[in-house]
Amino acid sequence: MAKQIVTTFVDDIDGTEAEGTTSFAIDGTNYEIDLSGGNRDKLEKALAPYINKARAVRAERTRGRRLASAGRAMSRETSAEIRQWAKANGLPVSERGRIASTIVEQYEAAH
Repeated sequence: MAKQIVTTFVDDIDGTEAEGTTSFAIDGTNYEIDLSGGNRDKLEKALAPYINKARAVRAERTRGRRLASAGRAMSRETSAEIRQWAKANGLPVSERGRIASTIVEQYEAAH
């Protein structure tokens, strides 16, 4: 028997279907919000004057937070969660096999 699980995102602003989760941070606090394309555009437009004048800061790594460090394999649940997050955020990720370290790092930074 085959099973298909479908995840649907709902826009946190207006309740319409969202394209995925948008992450942002301010004053050291990370936020996530599910937005449709139109609402994401509004958020980006509102933040654009500030982003254009801001300096990009490299994300700090916290000790002990790495999911696949020192050659340890991550659990199936963790890899499935990362794959689902990557797809929802438009990142290229394969259905099977090793997940690129850049995607794992982005996932860790967002969580």
